[in-house]
Amino acid sequence: MTNPTRVAISGADGRMGRTLLELSAATAGIEVGAALEQPGSSALGRDVGQLIGAAESGVAVTADLKRVANDFDVLIDFTVPEATLVNLERCRALGKAMVIGTTGLGDAVGQIDKAARDIPIVFAPNMSVGVNLLFCLVALAARTLGDDFDVEIIEAHHRHKIDAPSGTAVRIGEIVAEELDRDLKRDAVYGRQGRTGARERKTIGFETIRAGEIVGDHTAMFAGAGERLELTHRAGSRATFASGALRAARWVVAQPHGRFDMLDVLDLTLGRD
Repeated sequence: MTNPTRVAISGADGRMGRTLLELSAATAGIEVGAALEQPGSSALGRDVGQLIGAAESGVAVTADLKRVANDFDVLIDFTVPEATLVNLERCRALGKAMVIGTTGLGDAVGQIDKAARDIPIVFAPNMSVGVNLLFCLVALAARTLGDDFDVEIIEAHHRHKIDAPSGTAVRIGEIVAEELDRDLKRDAVYGRQGRTGARERKTIGFETIRAGEIVGDHTAMFAGAGERLELTHRAGSRATFASGALRAARWVVAQPHGRFDMLDVLDLTLGRD
């Protein structure tokens, strides 16, 4: 019998952390070995079972990753950039794999590349299997439709999300730019107001919605003369992302080192081959 993959969950008392704990408990081949929270959190010392309304597991929430180093194989982190980067260096020092779903890292992504020289890391703006298939469909649509179609990217998330546009929306824009040989930094337009003038042909537009408890909606719109194609993914539950993250965790522990994304995990490609 294959040994289970032992995961550590960062931000265990947050919305995503609790979802990961719940799904881990129900997923064959996964075992929660450690749970982490920031110093001062009211969850410190509590059994993870208490966090999700389940039986006690014997795993207590801690702020000290080093103390539980022998209890997990891979750390799953969906927190905030500051906490993720601290965990990144600690995992690198401990020789532990990581699955990173944190968005808003910006130029700090370079630190992930450096750490990936020593440890295996799956880093993706969205762990959903459906969203990663959407990436492939967007690439196909962009290279098929070409410059004859205007491209707009619309995303919606809950009112608590702190970065905009979402990492997933940015990735969609990057894919479009790559396929159409455009520069996203130059061609992206983030929202419009006032007398903007006619739309430039190579513009890649972004529209952001923050409202209520929307888990995550993404649409890539390709609008041409007399027709419009919309590719949409809607997430109804955070379990969508958690499920993908656990799939990535099982996959990444078998890798020696390097930076990977969910396309690697799912054996998908954006290319023409």
